[in-house]
Amino acid sequence: MRVGIDVGGTHTDAVLMAETTVLAEVKTATTLDVTSGVVSALERLLASSGVGRGHIAAVMIGTTHFTNALVTGRRLARTAVVRLALPATAALPPMVDWPDRLLKAIDPRVHLCDGGHEFDGRPISPLNPDQLKRVAAELSVHEIDTVAISSVFSPVNSELEERAAGILLAELPHLRVSLSHQIGRVGLLERENATVVNACLRDLADEIVDAFTEALRAVGIHAPLYLSQNDGTLMDAEHTRRYPVRTFASGPTNSMRGAAFLAELGDCAVVDIGGTTTDVGVLSGGYPRQATGEVDIGGVRTNFRMPDVLSIGLGGGSRVTGGPTPEIGPDSVGYELTRQALVFGGRVLTATDLAVAAGMADIGDASLVRHLGREFVRDGVAWMAGRVSELVDRMRVSARPLPVVVVGGGSVLMPERLPGVPAVHRPEHHAVANAIGAATGQIGGDVDRLFAITAARTREDVLDQARAEAVERAVSAGADPGTVEVVDVDEVHVAYLPGNAVRVRVKAVGELRLGSATNEEVRA
Repeated sequence: MRVGIDVGGTHTDAVLMAETTVLAEVKTATTLDVTSGVVSALERLLASSGVGRGHIAAVMIGTTHFTNALVTGRRLARTAVVRLALPATAALPPMVDWPDRLLKAIDPRVHLCDGGHEFDGRPISPLNPDQLKRVAAELSVHEIDTVAISSVFSPVNSELEERAAGILLAELPHLRVSLSHQIGRVGLLERENATVVNACLRDLADEIVDAFTEALRAVGIHAPLYLSQNDGTLMDAEHTRRYPVRTFASGPTNSMRGAAFLAELGDCAVVDIGGTTTDVGVLSGGYPRQATGEVDIGGVRTNFRMPDVLSIGLGGGSRVTGGPTPEIGPDSVGYELTRQALVFGGRVLTATDLAVAAGMADIGDASLVRHLGREFVRDGVAWMAGRVSELVDRMRVSARPLPVVVVGGGSVLMPERLPGVPAVHRPEHHAVANAIGAATGQIGGDVDRLFAITAARTREDVLDQARAEAVERAVSAGADPGTVEVVDVDEVHVAYLPGNAVRVRVKAVGELRLGSATNEEVRA
């Protein structure tokens, strides 16, 4: 049995599953400290199911902790950035495009050192160990414990980043090191930014993993902990400590994976409506379509893997203003919906009130919204449906219409039919699809690298190497080796680089490995 939990801005959802069967589900209000909300959800889930704690083999959690930390600029560690590139790239130093509020929060120490490679692996300049030893000495003086290391074209040749990390760790064994080739894609500034984001979250990652582990023990669960990644797969607690940035956007991803599971559709658009926002993404082969370009997170341009999602400020808690034509969102009452909405005796007109007044939802006390005008309610519902249909249309990459799966607690805002959509699916357990997506997650590994095709290394050799690396990464992340398979291979010839360069992206996934060690933990 597995427990899946997803922490959203308004609700914390939890499900208990035995294989593919949902045994119990709960939806609780997200708390300010988030962790106590997880404990509350677990306690209610176990009480309603009657299942013994020792029967739970794993707990999967999707969390917004790390995204919130970056967006608010709080709980970020002082971070050093070491770029291996001199004499190149000095004109654009690290973090040159970061917003001032985050620069103040991180207070970075930036170091440009010799190193780097060309796209085909040829060195720009040799590594200088003495430079790095001086960097280590300065980090010690300023009491900085986390560092991001980037090198030009390290996704092609990661040798210099790894050697630099070894030199710094020899001087400062306690140092937390994040390497850019393990986090971002080709593109120095964006990959470096993603690595710095990861580095400044490392301390918080320890706190969060420890807090979640303690939350499980507080309710008597001794199963291993996994956190959701933004590509629809899982990572164990130790991977989370090293790569917290991979949890970004895991909420919409969990919802999409849960929708695919519930609706039994591999190719569709998923509309996830929560209390605050509506997220629209596309599933291809059962996994979220990945964004191909840069992704802005809290004002920082990054290029690590992220789902291709469009979001608007429309949810069950969205405030409704205006007249005679209603204006809905983006402001929301959030997790205070059950206190502030009209149907719950509050004084704020929300999107949920419109859905209840239209007869689309049976929530709260419908008599409290009978005074709303019919045309006003009808126009509001039509506006919400139109906005969602517009987002779905923008996500299409062909003329073929996409079926839509509507999930999330706010899915009651949508009518049975949407303009321009061939079919609308609202499967059973749709309100907790995000938690189901977490509970059914697999373990993945991916590769995104530039290769030079030569007479000695053919296209087939390059693809075989990329596949093998992706499979190896999935296994090292906790996948059962016998279940790992390659689910996506993409190659693009890069015409703007000299030589026969090709960018290869490979994704491999496998089932979660739960062996004897896990059973011992459960028995404990």
